[in-house]
Amino acid sequence: MVEPNAARLSASPIEQAEFRSVLGHFASGVGIVTGISEGAPAGFACQSFFSLSLDPPLVAMAPSRTSTSWPGIQASGAFCVNVLNAEQEALCRVFARPGAGTDKFEGIGWTPAPTGSPRLHEVLAWVDCRVEAVHDGGDHFLVIGAVAGMGSSAGEPLVFYRGGFGGFVA
Repeated sequence: MVEPNAARLSASPIEQAEFRSVLGHFASGVGIVTGISEGAPAGFACQSFFSLSLDPPLVAMAPSRTSTSWPGIQASGAFCVNVLNAEQEALCRVFARPGAGTDKFEGIGWTPAPTGSPRLHEVLAWVDCRVEAVHDGGDHFLVIGAVAGMGSSAGEPLVFYRGGFGGFVA
């Protein structure tokens, strides 16, 4: 693994506001990462999720270092990424709230995925994973998941673009 040069990275001439603005032009889907933390369901909203490898099937996602939900999910060794459909913006906002101790699952239907992580009802797709590796990613972690199960349904995705939510038009 190549270690980043911390001195070079901290001396970057790129300002955070400009970085956020420019990268905000990259539209992404929206997911809810779920898992079991100390015997209870936990989760957080995540737009930094992507396929990494076909052979073996791996995905990656990037939870914030400040996430209070991720440490408990990581400790369980498994997580499920629930890809939201165009009608689930309100659900995203529930899981975007900070706080692992808040009951984000109140009134939310779910069933256990193969790893036991919550698979939310009515999502566009779900990808259940075992934590394969966790790497440093600046103010985030880069988490690699080995896919243990997955599924999808018909519908359109919820899209995040330039700080807001929208749909997809083919």
